[in-house]
Amino acid sequence: MKILVLMKQVPDTASPISVSNNQVDASKIDKYAASPYDEYALEQALQVKDKDASTKITLVAMGPARVREMIMQGLAMGADDAMIIKAENAGEMDGLTVAHVLAAAAKKTGFDLIFAGSKGVDDDQGWAGIALAELLGLPLITTTRSTTVAGATVRCQRDVEGGKETVEAALPALITSGQATEPRYPTLKGIMGAKKKPIQETDVAGLGVSGDLLAPRVQMVKLDMPPARQAGRILQGEPADQVKELARLLREQAKVI
Repeated sequence: MKILVLMKQVPDTASPISVSNNQVDASKIDKYAASPYDEYALEQALQVKDKDASTKITLVAMGPARVREMIMQGLAMGADDAMIIKAENAGEMDGLTVAHVLAAAAKKTGFDLIFAGSKGVDDDQGWAGIALAELLGLPLITTTRSTTVAGATVRCQRDVEGGKETVEAALPALITSGQATEPRYPTLKGIMGAKKKPIQETDVAGLGVSGDLLAPRVQMVKLDMPPARQAGRILQGEPADQVKELARLLREQAKVI
């Protein structure tokens, strides 16, 4: 079985985020990492490989040169090889444009099963995987927690309110991971072995994607940081006086009682 895992590099959640000219100020971001939902997707793919050693996992990522660091981490976790689609302007693409590029990459590499995160934690758009399934004509199972493969069928489990849901689809299929599947840590052997694993590099033009498909249909028109949080206030005096003052503030200022 051949599995593709789509990976997106995003600002690390610990990195400072600021907005300038209606865009995230990239100059202030000091660390990047794989989107957590993509790490969940990779872990689900690795669990399939754990049960069938003949499974081959190919990572696919698009972006600037720094995405190689994320790819090396995925290879160290257990993926077999990777394709990097070089695109300095990847951040300007909308989900459908990204899906067109990834569809071309998937057709070029071939696949039986595709895993993707349910969304990237940078823009939270969450539609590249869905659009990709539509472009490739694949059955789609979203927000999964675990995956097993039996013959030509893939079975997934996901949490629903008050229980768990199990769904099946015929292969080939596309699965998005949206629930925590704790990713494994790379071993020292995996880190050393990753250096020898093949990484194919290409670009959008090399995939033969038509230029009219690259124009974004959705554009960011405004981006604001949340308002600064107001400083707290510590009430003074005896406990009984504090209670009275708290009640007054809730009634007269916060207007919640």
